[in-house]
Amino acid sequence: MFFCISFNIFSQEKYWIFFTDKKDVQFNPYEYFDKKAIERRIINDFPLNHITDFPLKKSYVKSVSEIVDEVISETRWFNAVAVWTNSEQIRKLKKMDFVKSVKRISLRTHLTSYKDYGTNLKENQEELLKAQTLRMGGDLFDKHKINGKGVRIAIFDGGFPSVDTSPAFEHIRKNNRIIKTYNFPKKEENVYGFNAHGTMVMSCIAGIINGQKMGLATESEFLLARTEVNSEPFSEEENWLAAVEWADKNGAQIINSSLGYTNDRYFPEDMNGTKSLVVKAANLAARKGILVVNAMGNDGSGKWKFMGTPADADSILSIGGTNPWTDMHTNFSSYGPTADKRRKPNVSAYGHVIAAGKSKLVSTQGTSFSSPLVAGFASCVLQKNPKLKVMDLMKEVEKSGELYPYYDYAHGYGVPQASYFFEKNNNKFEETFDTKIENDTLFVIIKDNYFKPDYKGLIEIRLFSDFDNFDKLSNTISLKHYLYFHVENEKSYLDNYKIIRVYKKDAFAIPIKELGKNKTVRIHYKKYTKELKF
Repeated sequence: MFFCISFNIFSQEKYWIFFTDKKDVQFNPYEYFDKKAIERRIINDFPLNHITDFPLKKSYVKSVSEIVDEVISETRWFNAVAVWTNSEQIRKLKKMDFVKSVKRISLRTHLTSYKDYGTNLKENQEELLKAQTLRMGGDLFDKHKINGKGVRIAIFDGGFPSVDTSPAFEHIRKNNRIIKTYNFPKKEENVYGFNAHGTMVMSCIAGIINGQKMGLATESEFLLARTEVNSEPFSEEENWLAAVEWADKNGAQIINSSLGYTNDRYFPEDMNGTKSLVVKAANLAARKGILVVNAMGNDGSGKWKFMGTPADADSILSIGGTNPWTDMHTNFSSYGPTADKRRKPNVSAYGHVIAAGKSKLVSTQGTSFSSPLVAGFASCVLQKNPKLKVMDLMKEVEKSGELYPYYDYAHGYGVPQASYFFEKNNNKFEETFDTKIENDTLFVIIKDNYFKPDYKGLIEIRLFSDFDNFDKLSNTISLKHYLYFHVENEKSYLDNYKIIRVYKKDAFAIPIKELGKNKTVRIHYKKYTKELKF
């Protein structure tokens, strides 16, 4: 009985122990950083010897290790160590003059399930495989020989089985473009096992199967980091922080993080871009010149509804999911905005894909796969414009969204389009509708040459979750007869947004009194956006 009581009183938990300073610590950036990391920092006007890059003070780490049960990892960026400890040890640590603060670690995440289809795809699955890159204008990148060449991408995930053997990645292995790997939970270099989620994600960035691209950045370089452990739901935060510092050191220009972290002790109102250490790290990575591309999460149809962290970070691209068969937001994709009303998602991509699994091709769904599609897109943009600063790269990807400057909290600015980077006058589109105010009502009328009366028979939009029952994409991919409407208030966030299926010329009407005062209305239809002030 005595031992049971002792265990309950001093049960082990994970904590961050933050230090006060790095006094007298030495650092040489030219010995520490990869050449690409130095080049990236110079482009982004970030110092090479920033205090966040200095190592921790060894005497502080040693003193903590003598008190706690185990020091798990260190973070230079936040001058802290992650430890296994208990309440009595925490009490002692708080009395040390070099301990600034302590914080309990309590984030968790889940990896996406998938369905194995082997290498022989059905016709509709082959169409999806082609469409997942074509939807972003991948053929235009191909035409201009843009494929992410020379851009270094880090992938944080649960494992990469078969990446070292699968034909989907042969072109990458052949040219030695897997630069480094690290398994953070096991503290070893082997990542070629464990959960196949990372393999699928990587294929959506750069895979090629039977000559068909699965992602756009087929000539990029890669850093593969295993950060997730299914059996240890509270281990990932310290692994993510260790991985982002490792990626920075080794010259990553883009990070794909296909997982959103949530917390039993947090609420949606905590997703404000400042609460978690992961979101702070994502924003700091952006300051250091790294574009973080993160999935919004798959809670859109659940109780949570909104994004996990670090998708709430203000300086990263947060990616929503669309349904290829409706070309709209897919029901599981988490919604924005952030708790402090910032625009999220930034852009969207297919949330249903064909990917390379552990041994075969798989069909799978989740914003976990929307994110790598956009990461590959961003890699192509960076190849075309190698001197772009990270925030300019982020803005350019947003502006390439087909709905831009319209946005909403389901789609962001829409699906990025390669055409934005090649076509002149890419922000000037022909007017596709008229508006009028009559009897205190705002009317939206589709112009004759942009209205197809035979659309009436297609207005019933169906959503699917079973790949075996999908109609052919060719039957539904053209259903872009959607009118987008939002009302933005004077604080620059949305009071309301709607998507209207257009089956008559008088597409939409709304009483002016429902809009309110000091509001901005934006209406988007077939590439044209009109803005009205009320």
